[in-house]
Amino acid sequence: MDADERSDDVSMDELWRLAETAGAEPVCTLLQSRDKPDPHSFLGGGKVEELRELIENEGCDLAIFDNDLSPSQARVLEETLGVRVLDRTGLILDIFAQRAHTREGKLQVELAQYRYLLPRLTGMWTHLKRQAGTSAPIGTRGPGETQLETDRRHIRRRIQKLTEELEQVRRVRGTQRKKRERNAVPVVALVGYTNAGKSTLLNTLTGDCIQTGDRLFDTLDTTTRRLSLGEAGQALLSDTVGFIRKLPHELVDAFKATLEELTYADLLLHVIDISNPDWETQARVVEDLIDRLGAAQTPCIRVYNKCDAYFGRLPESGDEVCVSARTGEGVKSLLYAIGRRLGNDLTRVRLRIPYDKSSLIDPLRREANILSLDYLDDGVSVVAVVRPDTRARVAAYEVEGDG
Repeated sequence: MDADERSDDVSMDELWRLAETAGAEPVCTLLQSRDKPDPHSFLGGGKVEELRELIENEGCDLAIFDNDLSPSQARVLEETLGVRVLDRTGLILDIFAQRAHTREGKLQVELAQYRYLLPRLTGMWTHLKRQAGTSAPIGTRGPGETQLETDRRHIRRRIQKLTEELEQVRRVRGTQRKKRERNAVPVVALVGYTNAGKSTLLNTLTGDCIQTGDRLFDTLDTTTRRLSLGEAGQALLSDTVGFIRKLPHELVDAFKATLEELTYADLLLHVIDISNPDWETQARVVEDLIDRLGAAQTPCIRVYNKCDAYFGRLPESGDEVCVSARTGEGVKSLLYAIGRRLGNDLTRVRLRIPYDKSSLIDPLRREANILSLDYLDDGVSVVAVVRPDTRARVAAYEVEGDG
């Protein structure tokens, strides 16, 4: 088992919180140290018996494992323990199913659930026999087919349909992305470990009032708001689903329509809960997933959140900002850092646009940050902060002056 997949007190505490988030009432935890899982029952035989007795004594009806279980391991454990068995992936998928509200979010979760379910169908239908023989209902005699085969075909068809619908979502996102590029609106994406405070930070930066809470995966559906950056103009600020260690492959694949936005963002804000003792490991998990999604080359600012609850030495560098999204501390410094990173190629210009060329004004409104606009006798006087491509289109109307 890889080191990243091993369970320890920290990951078990996280599993406890995930169980609570899903609506369960956890009562105890059990750890076993092994070089590798038992291929038959994941835990060793003695530990399985210990767990069975613990379940019986506590009156539990569910056992949740911190690692992924193979379908056969889950089946053996359920038979031995006498309760339902759920692995970490199944638990996270359940939470996502509860939290998805938009059509896109529901499609992505459903696709992940079916991909997770398909290889596990055999264990769910072991009690069914091929329908044949004289005792079979009318119309089912002969070779027939098992319920298992029927369900497999149904799920494969559903997976194909969901994949096609999400491909349409990606095409729509691509169209929206091209429109943003034409309008020269930069995109800033919030990324981070679940419960790092991304949604609270989005509210503080934009003045919005998105509902937040101290829960894992409190935000699932992507939210985008406009962000004012002073002379640097405006940007679109997007909140994304929180990452977590051992994030199910089914979810990463299903959520690609959403997560691929990271690869097209102009800037990432990696929000880190610095008050969490495990923040360095959490940051590494997020950076590994960013790399896995192909966004490792996107410029990034590390935003150390909850600094008001941290009593150690705070990081200091050009690409690191310490804030408290709750109190607003450090937010001005963060806005300055964002504007500086996005505005490296911005220039303030003064223009005199003749009235017969006034059709240039509307594109300027969309692509530049207009600081002043005056209608004079001989044309329109404009002072604006522009990007190089916009400046090239209006270069013939530039006039002397510092704006």
